[in-house]
Amino acid sequence: MMTIYNWQSGLWGKLLRSKARLPHALLLRGQEGIGKLDFSMAFTHALLCQNPLEDGHACGVCQSCNWLAQSHHPDFRLLSPELETDNEDAPVATVSSKKSQISVAQIRELSTFLGLSSHQSGGRRIVLVHPAEALNPASGNALLKILEEPPAGVIFLLVSHQPQRLLPTILSRCQKIDMPVPEPETALAWLEQQQVRDPARHLAYAGGSPLMALRNAADGVSQMEDICKSLSQGSMMDPFTTASACAKQGMALAVQALQKWVYDLANLRLAGEIRYHATYRNALQNLARKVDLAQLFELQRKLDQARKSATHPLNSELQLENLLLQYIQIFPISNRLR
Repeated sequence: MMTIYNWQSGLWGKLLRSKARLPHALLLRGQEGIGKLDFSMAFTHALLCQNPLEDGHACGVCQSCNWLAQSHHPDFRLLSPELETDNEDAPVATVSSKKSQISVAQIRELSTFLGLSSHQSGGRRIVLVHPAEALNPASGNALLKILEEPPAGVIFLLVSHQPQRLLPTILSRCQKIDMPVPEPETALAWLEQQQVRDPARHLAYAGGSPLMALRNAADGVSQMEDICKSLSQGSMMDPFTTASACAKQGMALAVQALQKWVYDLANLRLAGEIRYHATYRNALQNLARKVDLAQLFELQRKLDQARKSATHPLNSELQLENLLLQYIQIFPISNRLR
């Protein structure tokens, strides 16, 4: 039986009370690492279960629950950039680590599924899209055409931590659900239950997202620890060695790490506060006194652009080298010579 996290219980009850009058499309949006996908899967199980429990959760033992547990439910489809179906009728998906977008072919393959009736009398069919921002322009428009004339009995669940990347017309056809972020005390208590050492440090680096903090802690130290040590050197950092280390983590994670560091640098200079890197306070304070704010803001802008194209098949290491060369330049020459 799938469960939800305690910080989601209020939303869970609210959605279950409206189960009989759900819209054809829901957009579950919120920051990464707070359990949106787990919640949407638990909700899917509850909607398709033949004998739900009193609290609304799926029973875990009926035929429908067994189908879902085996990834063979005929009334459910998952669309994800990591998944490619062998044919349009296959409910089972094969993993492809190279994909970063949901293709138009994947949307078109829904046609057979959408044309069928539910395998359960009066039942629903569910299409889960995760992450929804992985839709490219072609697949987004293909999905939009379906949402404009939604098939009867089909519920679309779109899960996103970057909803601003979705087509405005898709957003307008979804009921938006803001997924809750746990209070720090709740998140820390949950991480302690997972036996995470130094949970406050991991939670801070994860921006308050407990599941992301748990993933980071599973590595023993943050994946970006060595990169942070390099960035703390400021203008003395070797951008080429650091770019190589960043590239090994993948473009998306590397750019995110750089954004967090630069955010703390700017926030410390302007407001005297640190959000992500409390253990590097002394280094950041030293760098904040030297930084050129205009160049820092320009670097932030370029990092934002790089984040948007992080999944594109570009030369990641070369792009990271350029960003890190600009990083060492945000410290004026007079400071670099001291």
